Amino acid sequence: MSAGEALPIPVPPDRDPPELTRGPLLLGVVLGVIFGASSIYLTLKVGLTVSASIPVAVLAITVLRALSRALGTRRATILENNTVQTAGSAGESIAFGVGVTMPALMILGYDMDIGRVMLVAILGSILGVLLFSPMRRPMMADKSLAFPEGTACAEVLKVGERGGATARTVFTGFFVGLFYKLAMAGAHLWKEVPTWVSGGTKTIVTPQGNLTVNSPGVLPGGSVGAEISPELLGVGYIVGLRVGGIMLGGGVLSYLVLIPMIKFFGSASPDALVFPATKPIASMGIDDIRNAYVLYIGAGAVAAGGIISMARSLPTIVSSLRAGLSSLGGGKGQAEVVRTERELSMKVVLLGALGVITAISLSPFFPVGFLGALLMGLFAFLFVTVSGRLTGEIGSSSNPISGMTVATLLLTCLIFLAADWVGPEHRLGALTIAGVVCVAASVGGTTAQSLKTGALIGATPRRQQITMIIGAAASALVIGFTLLLLNNASTVYTLKHEAAGVHAPADVPLGPAEPLRGPEALTDSASYRVLQLPKPRDGIPAGKYLVDETGKIKYLVDPGINGRVKKRDDDTPVVKYDAPKASLMALITDGILTQQLPWVLVILGVMIAVTLELASVSALPFAVGVYLPISASAPIFIGGLVRHFADRARQRRRAEAGLAAESELEAESSPGVLMSSGLIAGGAIAGIGLALLALAPSVQHAIDFGETAELGDLGSLIPFGLLIAGLVLLARR
Repeated sequence: MSAGEALPIPVPPDRDPPELTRGPLLLGVVLGVIFGASSIYLTLKVGLTVSASIPVAVLAITVLRALSRALGTRRATILENNTVQTAGSAGESIAFGVGVTMPALMILGYDMDIGRVMLVAILGSILGVLLFSPMRRPMMADKSLAFPEGTACAEVLKVGERGGATARTVFTGFFVGLFYKLAMAGAHLWKEVPTWVSGGTKTIVTPQGNLTVNSPGVLPGGSVGAEISPELLGVGYIVGLRVGGIMLGGGVLSYLVLIPMIKFFGSASPDALVFPATKPIASMGIDDIRNAYVLYIGAGAVAAGGIISMARSLPTIVSSLRAGLSSLGGGKGQAEVVRTERELSMKVVLLGALGVITAISLSPFFPVGFLGALLMGLFAFLFVTVSGRLTGEIGSSSNPISGMTVATLLLTCLIFLAADWVGPEHRLGALTIAGVVCVAASVGGTTAQSLKTGALIGATPRRQQITMIIGAAASALVIGFTLLLLNNASTVYTLKHEAAGVHAPADVPLGPAEPLRGPEALTDSASYRVLQLPKPRDGIPAGKYLVDETGKIKYLVDPGINGRVKKRDDDTPVVKYDAPKASLMALITDGILTQQLPWVLVILGVMIAVTLELASVSALPFAVGVYLPISASAPIFIGGLVRHFADRARQRRRAEAGLAAESELEAESSPGVLMSSGLIAGGAIAGIGLALLALAPSVQHAIDFGETAELGDLGSLIPFGLLIAGLVLLARR
């Protein structure tokens, strides 16, 4: 093909233009790493991600075209642009699978080993690509499957081939989000989480002097806050007003109903101690009540919502399995010769899947044995099939991967419980199985979406499958390190805890000695033996501790993910990651295998989910809102509200101009969506960069102006309002 020759769209099977070439593949890998890193950040913060395929496709078209002009080389083909988006979309799918499951290991008291995280990511992604292969033909041929993101992405690539796509909006959003986040969370020029608390404190003048006392206010224990970050605003814009409103509704139930209600009834008896809390409700603050009671209610609601959303798809599950099993014999005749039907052979699929299962059964990182690995393979095949089908019906963003993971974990734990496999190593094995299945299902759905895009433009399935595996493997390496970086940078070694100076339990073996890491290591270079307590013992709360040479507990090691200590001992604030779905996985695993779950609270959450479904409200986003801090769901709702009004304004202007109503493609690739994608990536990358700076305290303090420049709660809403105004002006176009 000459440099100026235009390709027909879709590219016919008898043409074989450049497709899987080094430049586009490298660009796709880089974009996959960037969007994968931002997705792992979002997964830890709010337990969800958004599809990256359309922003990656827009970036591919613009960057490759700019490079061809600068270097005087031929223009990239539409199939090369598709290679970029195929490799780039792999990172986001792996990030969700890893972020939902791997932090649960640490919540249960295990260290997150980088080798285990990477193997789960790489082997799960390979299984996802391979196990979807038998379903490719029947699903691509099924006219009832719309594949919304895949179809929209194909249209973006077609428009780009005609010269109509630009990445300027994405880049603008990226740099706005980056600098906004650095100014807020790095320089602390304004508060990250403006908060209102009912009551607060008041000063009473007495003869002995002024006395500060707590004032309960009209709603004791009630509070409202908002994390005014660009990435959460962008997420809200993309998911829309309905999902954002449902999530905020969950937050309202949690912070303005459940917590005040528990505080009100619990304060009636000052000494009342209600399991699983370790101190009376009357003396508990808002965070204490949330951690002791509301999180279990939210976990029950999330589990029920995920299972209900999957159960609703049972007909799809059955039809997908039937279609997948019937196609295991492979294609016939000329179908294998035509370029647009060439795919990984069934021999490669079966041998590759068997190789992954064997590697899992032999690896020391996976204490599951061959039977556990085989169980993992069966669950992976089931849910990769389901995920691909659901992606075709409702799209990647609405695919209930977490529900499939919960179902996998429940079934695995029940099987382990029946076999009396309830030791610590079996908890590790159950979570490992769930992790691989979650990554496989997530990658399987993304593979289906990318293959549909390829089918609409005339790409080669086998090259796309190879691209997906390469992109997934590269992203897995970076995502594993990013996960550990975020956790380590926000880990606090504190001397201010209730177990300080207490002798470690004599019957609990201590782990090997390890030094402090991070800022605290500058003042204490000694090494200490590790004490891991999955459950409270002898009045010592569960957690990880460092024990000195006399056998006394010195430091509490509070992790960055799901940790509770939000300030270092020198009062430096630390960002914590709630990892809502990882916490749910840990709760299910530990609760079933130890049979010590506060079932009353969990069942209350289940009933909340059932009530919502009976009212025709999707329970899963509401349950996530119950589980998350209201400060996380509030900006998501604001983003959805911005989109609602921007879309209405844009439609009104189109009607005034005599134009037809906006199509789904135009809506999903509009300036507001592209700007929001940039805000997500820029804000998340800035957050990761600031996590790196936390490991270099001198640099961090040099850019921190918080003590002199903080605006307060109301003043902090001014820069957030300006960010919203900019998004509105752009989105109305």
